[in-house]
Amino acid sequence: MFNNNRNTKGESKSILPSSNVNIIGSGTSIQGDIVCEGDIRIDGQVNGLVSTKAKIVVGPEGEITGDLVCQSADVLGRVTGIIKVEELLFLKGNAFVKGDVYTAHFEMEPTAKFNGRCYMEPDDMPAATNREVNGRSFIQEEAAAAGEEA
Repeated sequence: MFNNNRNTKGESKSILPSSNVNIIGSGTSIQGDIVCEGDIRIDGQVNGLVSTKAKIVVGPEGEITGDLVCQSADVLGRVTGIIKVEELLFLKGNAFVKGDVYTAHFEMEPTAKFNGRCYMEPDDMPAATNREVNGRSFIQEEAAAAGEEA
């Protein structure tokens, strides 16, 4: 009815988005985990795990209480939790990060704040497993968990 675009074989053309970008807008609050394949930009608030195989951007008004797992990340807002980035983690502007960081490359502007430990050796990166504390999902480092049990 709405799709008048047909090719010579009678098959309808489908219009696919040119990129896979997910946006959590300002004023939006999410309680729970976000798992996606494409880039994600967070300008609202997320309380939970944010995981993607691509890039995460936390905008100046964005706030995440929970862990981040991604290929690369630009943080301009607030993150409280463990950050695991395969390539480059870039803290820009008035970014505030409270928690440990596991990354191959780390860049930070002078106005950004970081409270935690930074691990940049591949051997230091723990295998990520999910754990739940008070109903919130977090990444648990298997090495740390093994040390606590001993």
